[in-house]
Amino acid sequence: MSHGGFTTCLWFDGQAEEAAHYYVSVFKDSGIGRVTRWSEAGPGEPGTVLTVEFTANGQKFVALNGGPEFTFSEAVSFMIICADQREIDHYWTRLTEDGGEGGPCGWLKDKYGVSWQVCPERLLEMTNDPDPQKAARAFGAMMKMHKLDLAALEKAYAGE
Repeated sequence: MSHGGFTTCLWFDGQAEEAAHYYVSVFKDSGIGRVTRWSEAGPGEPGTVLTVEFTANGQKFVALNGGPEFTFSEAVSFMIICADQREIDHYWTRLTEDGGEGGPCGWLKDKYGVSWQVCPERLLEMTNDPDPQKAARAFGAMMKMHKLDLAALEKAYAGE
């Protein structure tokens, strides 16, 4: 692992390698790095995967097979800033597949229980508009959505 910046450690119960490969398949600028296996020292089964270092969307992660003690919650989520509806659709579809689930306001949980916010960059501009009515209309529209619809957000923002 290189020095500097952050590496996010994601705790899994046996699915670390599978999850790392999954995230690498979803995001550009991604790849698998070093894989560490349990040794005879234990406590895991010797030879089985302990950690997998990977990069997803240019961000550094390590997936750890830590066991069943801890699970993911919405208290931590990863925000994916999207350029357009095509990107929103891609990430929403890929991250909710095979048992993931959509939630309110652009939030979702993937099949491992990791929370994501799939958000168009334009929404951040709209909700921070100096005109409080425009910002409120965009925010109000977002609050009624699951997967975000950029065209509908733009219409609400414009007061149409």
